[in-house]
Amino acid sequence: MEQKTKIHAEEGKQELVITREFDLPLELLFKAYVDPEIVAQWMGTKVVELASKNHGNYRFETSDATGKVVFQANGVIHSCIPNQKITRTFEMENAPFEVQLEFLTFEKLTESSSQLRIQILYKTVELRNQMMKMGFAPGLNMAHNRLQDIVSKLK
Repeated sequence: MEQKTKIHAEEGKQELVITREFDLPLELLFKAYVDPEIVAQWMGTKVVELASKNHGNYRFETSDATGKVVFQANGVIHSCIPNQKITRTFEMENAPFEVQLEFLTFEKLTESSSQLRIQILYKTVELRNQMMKMGFAPGLNMAHNRLQDIVSKLK
């Protein structure tokens, strides 16, 4: 099955460019990234904090079946312009990865469809390549599929 979320990793560059078209109005796609209840559903994680505003921040935790926290991530939201863009950092806690910088751009395609473009900048090419080897692409595609399914029900 073809992955709808496309990831472009140009050789020798420290960035990834991710694009995905959704059968969702722009406002709902944006809401899926800023509403803590919706984020928790499609990401399958606990949203400890999510202040979607300029100079805001966020923190996520994922636990296993026994309740043990197995993943934590946090970041600073540098700018948040509704239905247009989010600029933020992303850092995995207790992991050997450096913080990354993310530029999320939301674009209206039609009244009922929109596109998300994410540009992620890593400290080094090696770090970017390491992230790609971790199964990042299929996991992100699955999460975006859940986003589409969950948010479609909000229409």
